[in-house]
Amino acid sequence: MKILFVCTGNTCRSPIAEAIARREAIERGREDVEVGSAGTSAWDGAPASDGSLLVALERHLDLGGHSARQLTPELVEWADLVLTMGPHHLERVMALGGEGKAHVVTTFARGRGDPSGVADPFGGDLDMYRATFDELQQEIRRVFDALAAEHA
Repeated sequence: MKILFVCTGNTCRSPIAEAIARREAIERGREDVEVGSAGTSAWDGAPASDGSLLVALERHLDLGGHSARQLTPELVEWADLVLTMGPHHLERVMALGGEGKAHVVTTFARGRGDPSGVADPFGGDLDMYRATFDELQQEIRRVFDALAAEHA
């Protein structure tokens, strides 16, 4: 199972989501899960934002090696599941061939939820980044629970 997380710049939300999902897969023994991330307006090669780096480190995750990348049709094709941070990202994924496998992360596991997605902490204080991290962690746990239910 290949999961791709998508946000705007691939420097805040989607790298955090990728790191959380990687850890969640390891903790659940899901060796079959690969994760990646991309941005709809990413500057290829940009590092994770300072806020993302710091909050990830607080939560024992390292985003130091992250390198942003632009969302491409090839990445959408690579993924079995594409989880976006908001509806405008979902529209872009659909335009690149993601029909049937793309969802806003806040609605995937529950079939409902907040369709507006996860707020962008870019430019905000560390508390905003912490809130984003916590929300993503909760949603990603729901995603893994839903995937486990599908395999059962």
